[in-house]
Amino acid sequence: MAKRIAVAVALLGAMVLILTLYLPAAPSPALQGNMQTAPLFGGAFALTDSKGNAVTEAALKGHYSLVFFGFTHCPDVCPLTLQTLSRAVDMAPNVDVQPVFISVDPERDTPEAMASYVTSFHPRLLALTGTPDQVAAAAKVYRVFFEKTPLKDASGTATGDYTMTHSGSIFLMDKQGQFLDRFDSSTAAATIAARLRAL
Repeated sequence: MAKRIAVAVALLGAMVLILTLYLPAAPSPALQGNMQTAPLFGGAFALTDSKGNAVTEAALKGHYSLVFFGFTHCPDVCPLTLQTLSRAVDMAPNVDVQPVFISVDPERDTPEAMASYVTSFHPRLLALTGTPDQVAAAAKVYRVFFEKTPLKDASGTATGDYTMTHSGSIFLMDKQGQFLDRFDSSTAAATIAARLRAL
């Protein structure tokens, strides 16, 4: 019996030694405080603007940005939100801020369609679209949900048309393109403007 206990203790000791030597040590609390973490919202993207030019996340640097995902066929929330962003930018005239509209409907929102649509909003509005994969990648780094939803008539029959279901957050990014704050699409322009003026 004593021999078995001695063997078990020896095996346990060997396992502890192996784990100590070969597994990485946990970082100290001081180091953990300095470790970089992934941003809550935002990151790399590659899209196309309303003039057909390639645009990356570098376009957000050098000024503050208000980023909103939507689509041009949206009947209410998207145009109302873009109007809110336009008013907020005008209400903070001393803040260098650019509103950004990223389409979640690349099938219909071509650069030409985006160019025509954004004329109704702020002249500094940057309208971006892309391929389905590019749009999905941009939405992913901002943690924006979207999906195509078929439309039906009153009898429940598919019409062949669709809408886009999507989340409606507005993201405030700093001059390095890093996340600062987030607003709901229902946030008043005055509230967003006050946040901009406080920067």
